[in-house]
Amino acid sequence: MNQEEQPQAQPEVVAATRFTPRGDTVQKQRWRARPLQIALATVLLAFSMAMWFLFTAKSVLFTLDPVDSELDIDGGLHITLGERYLMRSGDYEISVEAQGHYPLRQAVSIGTQDQQQFHYKLQRLPGKLSFNSTPEGARILVDEEPLGSTPLSDISVAAGEYELRVLAERYLPYRQPIEVTGMGQVESYELKLEPAWANIAISSTPIGASVYVDGEVVGVTPAMLEILQGDHQISLKLPRYRSWEQSLSVSAGVHQNLEPVVLQPADGVLHLSSVPSRASVTLNGEYQGQTPLTMDLSPGTEHRVAVFKAGHSNANRSLSLESEEQRHLQVRLKPRLGEVLVQVQPADARILIAGKAVGSGTQTLKLPAFEQTLEVALEGYRSHRQRFTPRQGLSQIIKVVLLTEAEARLADLKPEITSQAGQKLLLFTPGDFTMGASRREPGRRANEVLHPVSLTRMFYLSRREVSNAEYRQFRQDHNSGRVEGNSLDKDRQPAVMISWNEAALYCNWLSEKGKLPLFYQVENGQVVGFNVDSHGYRLPTEAEWAWAARSKGEELLKFAWGNKYPPQDVLENYADNSSAYITGRTVNGYDDGHIVSAPTGSFKPNHRGLYDLGGNVAEWAHDVYALPNSSGIAEVDPLGAQMGNNHVIRGASWTHGTVTELRFSFRDYGKDGRDDVGFRVARFTEEK
Repeated sequence: MNQEEQPQAQPEVVAATRFTPRGDTVQKQRWRARPLQIALATVLLAFSMAMWFLFTAKSVLFTLDPVDSELDIDGGLHITLGERYLMRSGDYEISVEAQGHYPLRQAVSIGTQDQQQFHYKLQRLPGKLSFNSTPEGARILVDEEPLGSTPLSDISVAAGEYELRVLAERYLPYRQPIEVTGMGQVESYELKLEPAWANIAISSTPIGASVYVDGEVVGVTPAMLEILQGDHQISLKLPRYRSWEQSLSVSAGVHQNLEPVVLQPADGVLHLSSVPSRASVTLNGEYQGQTPLTMDLSPGTEHRVAVFKAGHSNANRSLSLESEEQRHLQVRLKPRLGEVLVQVQPADARILIAGKAVGSGTQTLKLPAFEQTLEVALEGYRSHRQRFTPRQGLSQIIKVVLLTEAEARLADLKPEITSQAGQKLLLFTPGDFTMGASRREPGRRANEVLHPVSLTRMFYLSRREVSNAEYRQFRQDHNSGRVEGNSLDKDRQPAVMISWNEAALYCNWLSEKGKLPLFYQVENGQVVGFNVDSHGYRLPTEAEWAWAARSKGEELLKFAWGNKYPPQDVLENYADNSSAYITGRTVNGYDDGHIVSAPTGSFKPNHRGLYDLGGNVAEWAHDVYALPNSSGIAEVDPLGAQMGNNHVIRGASWTHGTVTELRFSFRDYGKDGRDDVGFRVARFTEEK
């Protein structure tokens, strides 16, 4: 069948039906977010938050030392922009760490300012120090803090700059600045100390003499000695020969060959005594001391010996001794009589001489012309005692008016007074004694000639040296200075760097404060003389100083501690081991605990209750410097010349350490201030 013959298809008819909505509602189509929309929304939110952070964050700069430190921030969102951080206001905790440093952890608050900056510096870890020295056993001090003795290793020391000091016995002190890097680094020091001694060669004819240095046996001639630097007294002793001695100044490392010593045959020895004792003696016209006395006399020579005592006739002897001859000689002195009229009130008062009654009322007495003790007594009255010396061929009158007990109490002097500057002064009643030193005494100098002195005026003497605080009441701007970094200017240290003239002016100022007559006469700020009758404040006379320091009953002390050198116990402030790098000379093995001057009164007082007479600082005396009177006639209450260029300095100081300087008889002089010279004050009890 062809196409035309196929039957035609009939179109399908779709009939319309009636639509009725279910439940009369129309269901709406639900909206669903597409992924692209979600992504866009997220980006928009993040952008908004970022912009919000950027607009609210603060620019913060952290600077760190060292610069390579690592910084960690905990506590909130922060963004790094180069060297700065963007951070919102609030509290954070930071950690900073760097090799070789202590870590730092610290809270930090970011404020509302737009620009903020914080700086953190880490502390370096300690360094490790090691020390070796030649010789071993040296003491190591860093900023005066002792670390121990060499060899030392792995000593922990904080980073920084220090002063290193190295000390060893018999070696020169060593010092240098050091810088400790820290950060755990190990730093080593190899130290070589220079000897503090020199080789001294000494020989003698004949040989075999014992060699003494500062009183200590160190060898036998011929000898090569190692002697520490400083001033020393060297002597040779050999039986049957005279002792030989001389002063020797030694510089470290400077070796010396001393001239050979030719020893001389020994002298004869005269043991001289007298009745009465304590008579003065001259040999060939030169004063020797008081009996009993031992003197060396050159052999085979005629010698003239004179013995004399107040109130007695002189005795003269001529004699000659053989070498090493020992002779004992006793001289009896004949007394000389003087006439004394003793007038007393009330008229019935009793008179006693040397404790023995001689009658009542006014009496004319003939007495030996030496010092006597007079007592006048009557019931109901205060007894009167005094010492006097009758004079042969010269009539004397002594008038005594007794006081009732009430009157006497008003007249009594106080045993201790206080100055207007606060110094405590003690009252002293002196007497007769001998100043100077025997020519045979080791360390004795030519200006220490033996001579008798009689002190008749009672006086007050301050217990301590004048302190910086006390002197600054007079001159507020005074500064005693420093020595090698050690202060001399603390309130309780003795005032130094004061000239004799300034010390005398201080005494006048003290008199003015106490409404006392001035002792020193002043023109245009300079002392031009003094008033011997004044009982105003003054400097102690040389004789008063020597009596207060040396006289102990019948004994005259050689040193503050006794009569043998060196000291065995710490008694005063001298040049000790700790001050060697300043003074260059020390008392070997002595350590008083003070490099320079100590506060006044740091050591025990002497037998008279006075502090520091033998050390701490030397002291100005009142007297113009002069050589002592060698006539053998006792000086009475010596005050020295009215004017002079130099004045006496007495006593040792923190700079002194030799046998010469530490002796009480050592005399120095000057006029300008020194860092080891101070002063104390004195005054007579009443007008002369």
